[in-house]
Amino acid sequence: MGCAALLWGWLLLGCSWGLGPPGVGAAAFSTATYVLDDAGGLGRQFDGIGAVSGGGATSRLLVNYQEPYRSQILDYLFKPNFGASLHILKVEIGGDGQSTDGTEPSHMHYENDENYFRGYEWWLMKEAKKRNPKIKLIGLPWTFPGWIGKGENWPYDYPDVTAYYIVSWIVGAKQYHDLDIDYIGIWNERAFSSKYIKLLRYTLDKHGLQQVRIIASDRLWEPISFVLLLDSELHEVVDVIGAHYPGTKTVPNALLTKKKLWSSEDYSTFNDEVGAGCWARILNQNYVNGNMTSTIAWNLVASYYEELPFGRCGLMTAQEPWSGHYKVEAPIWITAHTTQFTQPGWSYLQVDGHLEGGGSFVALTDGLGNLTIIIETMTHNHSQCIRPPLPHFSVKPQRATFYLKGSFYMVETLQVWHSRLGFESGNSSLFQQLHPLNVWKGSFSLDLNVDEVYTLTTLKTGQKCCCPEPPPPQPFPSNYKDDFNIRNPPFSEAPNFADQTGVFEYFINASDPGDHVFTLRQVVVQRPITWASDADQTISVIGNFQWVNMTVTCDIYIEKQRDGGVFIAGRVDNGGIYVRRTKGVFFWVFADGTYRVTGDLAGEEILMKGLSGVRDNAWHTLTLNIQGTSASGLLNGYPLWENVTVSKPRNGWAAIGTRSFEFAQFDNFHVEAS
Repeated sequence: MGCAALLWGWLLLGCSWGLGPPGVGAAAFSTATYVLDDAGGLGRQFDGIGAVSGGGATSRLLVNYQEPYRSQILDYLFKPNFGASLHILKVEIGGDGQSTDGTEPSHMHYENDENYFRGYEWWLMKEAKKRNPKIKLIGLPWTFPGWIGKGENWPYDYPDVTAYYIVSWIVGAKQYHDLDIDYIGIWNERAFSSKYIKLLRYTLDKHGLQQVRIIASDRLWEPISFVLLLDSELHEVVDVIGAHYPGTKTVPNALLTKKKLWSSEDYSTFNDEVGAGCWARILNQNYVNGNMTSTIAWNLVASYYEELPFGRCGLMTAQEPWSGHYKVEAPIWITAHTTQFTQPGWSYLQVDGHLEGGGSFVALTDGLGNLTIIIETMTHNHSQCIRPPLPHFSVKPQRATFYLKGSFYMVETLQVWHSRLGFESGNSSLFQQLHPLNVWKGSFSLDLNVDEVYTLTTLKTGQKCCCPEPPPPQPFPSNYKDDFNIRNPPFSEAPNFADQTGVFEYFINASDPGDHVFTLRQVVVQRPITWASDADQTISVIGNFQWVNMTVTCDIYIEKQRDGGVFIAGRVDNGGIYVRRTKGVFFWVFADGTYRVTGDLAGEEILMKGLSGVRDNAWHTLTLNIQGTSASGLLNGYPLWENVTVSKPRNGWAAIGTRSFEFAQFDNFHVEAS
């Protein structure tokens, strides 16, 4: 695919290069000097900038994009010197439970089950490695299959079982996909167990995985830092302390451990200009204020229905596989300011990093004479992240003079890349290459305005690449069918279905006489060890959240005798971590021959009930018709109930699901909506 490196932008007016006297009107500037010197040794080693796919189902819709759009999106994320050029990809180790925007399937649904081709994280890691063989890979569980807890909602009662399960995932990554996992986490934002962490290290080593490093505990700085100082055995096996949303600060105990400190999940902010400002600020200040040598964004790409929780909180947006539309958002180019001019293994220089007029800078070197300086001047209101709250600070235009000493004294020119986030004008200038900057006798000056990012570097490899414009946005098709008739599906899940509790997979029904050989089957039969509040029912949503009137038809097959049951639904209004409170119009049939119509997933708001004659282990066709304030239902093409009044919700997705964690099958799904 052709990629045009954009032409150098014109120098911004008012920028002064070199050490000439300040221009007229520069009197209001604050002026300060900063020294960059490696003679006294270097700061901490830089570990890279990354992003998370998962936690959960955040890349769900990405896999369904057609080419060339899917590859273009992946290039913007992973291809070196192209777009975000990420150094690290962190993925969820699927555990069949709800982990923010959906469930991701486990490689072991049941104790005697192993399958390393479920979900899409294997595929994504391979695509990332294809573009950047040096990218670092991290695995972290949010949820676990229920069998690991043997009935308890807790993964540490049988730590040997949990360690075996996690190490199986790492071994499977290598065996089936030739992927080397670099780092492994414990349990996302939940308690850690010292005994389990030690056993995990032992199990890794026993399997010849000494090179896999352990991150703990993907929550807060404490209590993990304190415990590491007390427990020398634990201190020996934990390689990185990973904290989430640290607000650019660390704690004394974390520094005392002498461990690598990472912001192992951060950002999580709507990806407009303010999101870009948040990201620019924390990429620098996580090191400047908190000694963190890696920052990892949640999430990689917003590829989930936007009305789910934290819609568009990705570095870019790709939530329309049906149209091919995607958007390279500002955070992609903010990322490039750091990632295209540094690599894991570089070192930070020992500098204070605070600019006198507000804002920050970091300087990094490869130890071979290359130097990269990244400056940000984000103002408070234009750089607020979703969490934690940001204390007030002020930033003003300023002149910064840098003195290069030590091995950098001989640097004569620096390449210049610039972004200005335009809030008042709405006109942002992102990642533009400006004229190179001459360094005069080891020094240069720069006039900095607010809400800007500069990269000054000896590297000449940076590129702002662009693909042809993707197709324009389109709503989800109003007439949509899937018969699931696919013999060798590229993925385990049917396109566009977003599982919110349970896991729905392609299934080959070998015993069927012919009409229903290829189906979609709900396969989680025990409540997982949860991270969020999964529903007691399973549910997968699909379509356009703005739909009001719709007819949903689906063939259903109840497998569970006596108390099994399934539903089809419309106007479904919730999902993700809020799935338990989902409302809509739900048409249920049960193995005992009864039916119900309810206004909620929990089944508590009963609008109609009666006898249907449906039985288990037989195929039936359900049709749900919702028009205005009235709903009706058909069974096998004949009216079963009608004139049920529905007032709320007014709109929402279509959905399928089951009464409990039980096997059930679905076929010939069809929705017509408006």
